Amino acid sequence: MAAYPGGVFHRMIQRGLTSYWSSTAQHARDMELEPLKTRRTQARRLRAHLDEVISVADGQLALPVIGSNSFFKPHGTDWSWRPAIWRESLPSKGMVSVQSKQSLGDEVVLFHDCKYSELTLRQLRNTREKDLAPYGLRMDVFGFDGSFLSLVLDMPEDSLEGLCRNHVVRMSTIVEMEKPLEIFARLNVKHGPNTEQIVRELPLNQEEISVEFDLAYTQLNEKQLEKAWIDLIFEGPEMNQVILRDLNFSRRLRAEI
Repeated sequence: MAAYPGGVFHRMIQRGLTSYWSSTAQHARDMELEPLKTRRTQARRLRAHLDEVISVADGQLALPVIGSNSFFKPHGTDWSWRPAIWRESLPSKGMVSVQSKQSLGDEVVLFHDCKYSELTLRQLRNTREKDLAPYGLRMDVFGFDGSFLSLVLDMPEDSLEGLCRNHVVRMSTIVEMEKPLEIFARLNVKHGPNTEQIVRELPLNQEEISVEFDLAYTQLNEKQLEKAWIDLIFEGPEMNQVILRDLNFSRRLRAEI
């Protein structure tokens, strides 16, 4: 993004232009016709540029701020995270004919067993007024001759810091799709030789979705935590477009009874 010059010289020019047009406006009624016509032509040219700047600025300032980590966090949250693909612009915006184990960015990997891939992934800019995430992720599925399709999201190392069986992990997302399909979220936490898994089906009868993973129902060894990741599993995805407008996570300690 280009930076507009903001040095002393440019500020002096700006003050001079403001003073010039302020004076012109004050004396316009007393001007003779020829100089008034010249000022009108100049003003119209300037107004065209000003209107363009205002229009672009209004559009850009109405969008979610790039890098934003703003989203709802329940009371008592001690860790939260929005993955980079929903927060920052990626160098590579998308892929076509995506093969299994291909990644988009550093955190999201697509897995499938299709013989011929007719899958695309693309990062898109969110522009709706209600969107908090700067970016979304769009997946287009045309022909699908496989038996499974999932997006795997590696969680950062700090998600394991202080993690214990008293924690509840919350995942929130906003999903759009062309036609109904089932989506499951599976939280995986590797500890030593074992991996705990909790599966939740996303309630797709609403746009803004939240599911919770209660670690109290696992055999988690808090002293051997190694890695955590999320699988988003799509059932019957053929001939569909799915847009994840947002995806974010938070963690809190469950209430003691």
